[in-house]
Amino acid sequence: MTAAKRSTLVVYGRLAMREARLAAARNGQHGLQIMSFEQAAVRLAGGFTRAIDEESLRSAIQTVLPETPMGELEDIKMLPGMIGAAADTLHKAWRAGVDLASRSADHPRLEAIARLEAAVLAELPGGMMRPVDIVAAAISRIAHAPAIFGSMEISGLTELSPCWRPLVKALAQRISMQWTSGPRPVPAWLRESGVAVARGDAEAPAIRSVSAATAYHEAIETLRWVRSLLASGVSPADIAIATASPADYDDNFLALRADANIDLHFVHGVPAVTTRDGQAAAALADIVVRGLSQSRLRRLVALCRDSAPLASLPDGWMRVLPSDAPLSTPSAWNKLLARLAPDDWPDSMDHAAVLRAAVDLLAKGPHAAQEIGEAFLKGRALSIWRKALLAGPAGAIDSTLESLKQDDGLEACVSVAWMPASALAASPRRFARLIGLNSSRWPRGIAEDRLIPDHIIPTDDLDPLPVNLADRRDFDTILATTGSEVVLSRARRDSDGRLPGRSPLLATYDEEAYLRRNAVPAHAFSETDRLMARPQEFAAGPQALSARSCWRDWRLADVTAHDGLIRSDHPLVLAILARIQSASSLKTLLRSPLNFLWRYALGWKSPQGSAEPLVLDALQTGDLVHLVLDRALRILEAEGGLASADEAAIQAAVNEAAGAVAAEWESERSVPPAVIWGRTLGDARALAGQALAYGNDHLPGSRSFGEVPFGGSEPKSEAALPWDPSVPVIIPDTGFQIAGYIDRLDIADDRSRALVRDYKTGKPPKGDIRVNGGRELQRCLYAFAVRALLGDHIAISASLLYPREPMDLQLDDPDTVLAEIKAYLQAARTALASGAALPGPDTGGDYDDLALALPANAGATYCKRKQAAAAERLSNVAPIWEAE
Repeated sequence: MTAAKRSTLVVYGRLAMREARLAAARNGQHGLQIMSFEQAAVRLAGGFTRAIDEESLRSAIQTVLPETPMGELEDIKMLPGMIGAAADTLHKAWRAGVDLASRSADHPRLEAIARLEAAVLAELPGGMMRPVDIVAAAISRIAHAPAIFGSMEISGLTELSPCWRPLVKALAQRISMQWTSGPRPVPAWLRESGVAVARGDAEAPAIRSVSAATAYHEAIETLRWVRSLLASGVSPADIAIATASPADYDDNFLALRADANIDLHFVHGVPAVTTRDGQAAAALADIVVRGLSQSRLRRLVALCRDSAPLASLPDGWMRVLPSDAPLSTPSAWNKLLARLAPDDWPDSMDHAAVLRAAVDLLAKGPHAAQEIGEAFLKGRALSIWRKALLAGPAGAIDSTLESLKQDDGLEACVSVAWMPASALAASPRRFARLIGLNSSRWPRGIAEDRLIPDHIIPTDDLDPLPVNLADRRDFDTILATTGSEVVLSRARRDSDGRLPGRSPLLATYDEEAYLRRNAVPAHAFSETDRLMARPQEFAAGPQALSARSCWRDWRLADVTAHDGLIRSDHPLVLAILARIQSASSLKTLLRSPLNFLWRYALGWKSPQGSAEPLVLDALQTGDLVHLVLDRALRILEAEGGLASADEAAIQAAVNEAAGAVAAEWESERSVPPAVIWGRTLGDARALAGQALAYGNDHLPGSRSFGEVPFGGSEPKSEAALPWDPSVPVIIPDTGFQIAGYIDRLDIADDRSRALVRDYKTGKPPKGDIRVNGGRELQRCLYAFAVRALLGDHIAISASLLYPREPMDLQLDDPDTVLAEIKAYLQAARTALASGAALPGPDTGGDYDDLALALPANAGATYCKRKQAAAAERLSNVAPIWEAE
C-alpha cells in the first residue's frame, strides 16, 4: 500500500479547523494536515520554535515592566490596563512588520516601547519568537518546505498580516500553492506573489432585513428563527449566528440557551464566570479585593469545600460562625477564634488553628493573590485564576475574571454556532443570521493605539488591517458565501432606550420587517416563550388555573382558602398550638392568625443579611439597649445592689457594660460605620442609665434581676436566678404554656412584693394602655409567670418603662386583665384549630416582614377588603383589636 501524498490546508480560526478536519475525515483525505498560517510558519522554522502566545506575553510584560525605564510612560506603567495596552501594541507592531528597534530614535515613545520589547524578548523562552523572526527562520529552511507541506492550499482567508507575506512569496517558489478565495476579494499583494488564485462564484442566498425592539429581543427572535429551521429539518451544523462584537449579546444568549434547550455553541468561548470553576475563582477574588467577611467565606466554602486550607475541617463546621455576624474585620475574627472551644465543633475537636491559618491567608489581600489562589483553588479554577493574574493587576482581579473566556464543551461541527463575524466569514454555513447591525456596532470605529498614537506612527502603518474595514469585508464575505438564507437584524432601541441608527451596511436593504415585541411567534424557542405568547393556552394549564383562582378569591370580600381557611384540626396547626409559646407568638396569634400559621407552621421568616447596615433598625437598637441593661444590672448587683447604687455607680456600671456589649456585638453582629456606631452606643448608654436610675425608691432593699428566664428558657448568663427556670408556666384554661425572658424583676428583701418591668426603647403611647389592641401582653403574662413561680402571696406591680421620656406605665389590676386575655386566647385557639388562619390587623402592616406573600399594597386594598369577613369569622377574638 502506497503512502498518501502529503498536502497542507491553511484556514483561519478554530471553527474552520474543526470543520475542515471533519470534512477530511469523512472524505478519507489521508495525508492532509490542517493548520493556521502561523502554525505552518512555526513548523517550517523547526526546532523548538514557538509563536508568542497571549499568556506568555502578558506574563513577561508583568515581570519586566516594573524594572524597565519607560520614559514618558513611566508614571502610568503600573496602572491597571497597562499590561493589556502594551500587549496590544506589541502585537500590532509585530503583525504589521514594524521594526521598533530601528525606529526608536524617531520618538521617545518609540524608544520606550522598543526598550520594553527588548526586555520582553529577553524574558521569554528562547524558542518563542516574534512573527518576523519566525519568518526569517522559516525562509532559512525553505528547502524543507516540499517535505513538510507537500502542496499547500490557503482557503477561506480574505487577508493576511504583512508579517507573513514574505514567507508566502518564498513558499510559492518552492511548492505548489493555491489561494482559494471563492467569491471573496483577493488581496492586491497576492498578484505578484506567484500563488495561484482559485476564484468561485458568489452564492445567491435569500436576504431579508428585520428590526427588533432591543438587543434582547434580537436574541429572542434569533432563537425563534433557529427553532423554525430545526423544525423544518435543517441540520444544526448548517445554522450560524454572528455579529461584529459578540460580547454585547453573550449574556442574552447564555440566559436563553438554557431555557431553549438548544445546543448553541459559543465559538469564541463563554465567560469563565458562568461556570462553576469560574465562580470559585470569582468567590476568592471577592475576598482578595474587598476583604474577608462571613458571607464571602460561606460562598467560597460552598465552591471550594475540598481546598487544602479547609479540607481538614469537619462537615458542618460553618455552624461555629454566628449567623448574623458579618465578621468583616480582623479583630472580629480574632475574637471569634479566641473564644471557640472544642465542644463548639461538630466532632468536638479543636480546629481553631486550621481556621485561623485559612483566615490569615485570605486576609493578606491583593499582594498575596498568587499565594492565595494556589492554596485555595485547583484544576481549571486555578488555571482561570492564573490567567486573570496575567491579564491584569491583582487589585482588579474580580474585573479581569469577567473578561476571561473558556470553551463551552459543545461540539462545534454538530451544533448551532454563535460566533464573531470573522469566524463565519472563514467558515460559512447555509443559514446565517447577522445581528447587531446598528451604527457604531457594525462596522466598528477605528481607534488609535493606546500607546502609539497616529502622530507617532500613522494608524494605517501600525494597523494595516483596521477593524472597520475587516467588518465590512466580513459582511460582504458572509453574503457571498452563505448558501440558502441570510437574515439581517438590528435593534430599534439600545439598553438605555435611545434610538440607534441603522448600520451603513444596510443602505441597500430598505425593506425591513418590523418585529413587534409582543407578537405571537410562529415558532416559539421554548415552552416559556410559547406560553407567554399564547395566553389562552397558558390559561388552560393547572398553574394558570390555580393562579386565576387565587386572584379571583383575593378580589372577593368573603374569606376563602386563599385567605387562610384550612381544614379543621389540621395536625400541623394542632402541633404549633401545643408548642411552648412566647408573648410575641401569642400576640401574633391574636392580631394575625395568618402570620402565626406562616411563621410557626410553615417556618417562614425574613432573611437576616450579614452586611454592615448604615444604622441599626428599631429591633436591633432595642436588643442593644437590653444587652447593656442586663450586663449593667449584673455589675451593680455584684457590687452591692441596684437599690443602694447612686447615680455615679449606675453610670459607671453602664459604661463598663456598654464597652463589653459593644465588643461582643462587633464580633457577632453587623455594625454601622464607626461614627454612627459610636453615636448609637452613646444613645444606648444614655437610655440604660435613665432606665436603671428610674424609680429605685419603689422597693428599698430589693434585689434586681435582668433577663430572667422562665418556662424552660435557657439562662443567658451565670447570674443568680429567683427560681428554677425549667419549671413550666401554664396559663390556666387556655392550654398554652409560655416561656420567655423578663427584662427586669425587682423582689423586695422580704419577698412580699415584686416589680416586673418591660423596657421599651421607642416612643410611649399618648394615653394609658392595658393590652393596646393585643400588642402589649408582656406585662400581664410576665406578672402571671412571676406569681406562678413565687407564689400567690406576693404583690406584683407590672409596668412598661419608656426611658426616653422617662415614663412608667403601670398595669392596673393584672388579674382582671389576665382574665380578659385568657378569654381571647381561648377564642383564638379555638378559631385557629377550626381552620380560621385569617388576616388580622397586623397583616400587611408596616412591620409585617411576611407581606411579600400577600397581594401588592395589601394593607391598603386586600386587607381592608377582607377585614369585615375576617372579623366576623373571628368574632370572639376581634374585640381585643379595639381594646385599650
